[in-house]
Amino acid sequence: MSSPVKIVAILAAHPGRTAELKTLLSGMVAPSRAEPGNLRWDIWQDNTSPDRFVLDELYTSAQAVAAHRETPHFKHYVSTINDLAERKAFVLDPADIH
Repeated sequence: MSSPVKIVAILAAHPGRTAELKTLLSGMVAPSRAEPGNLRWDIWQDNTSPDRFVLDELYTSAQAVAAHRETPHFKHYVSTINDLAERKAFVLDPADIH
């Protein structure tokens, strides 16, 4: 049985690029949510620093993450994101805590 995979990414827009970053992220929502294996794809904006966004993604498996990374919308995101923001991403597996 596959384990779910969570991805959390923190994006801080470069000066003057917040609107462009927001547009890029908004364009990712519908196609990412429509992917087989996607359980969640949400964008959060920091209320104390509006140029900072947090992506909250959840997939059914590592295979679903791999499929996501092959989509045209993800490839566009990867080709654009470094021009718009500093990015730190975490790929997380469920913790085995009892």
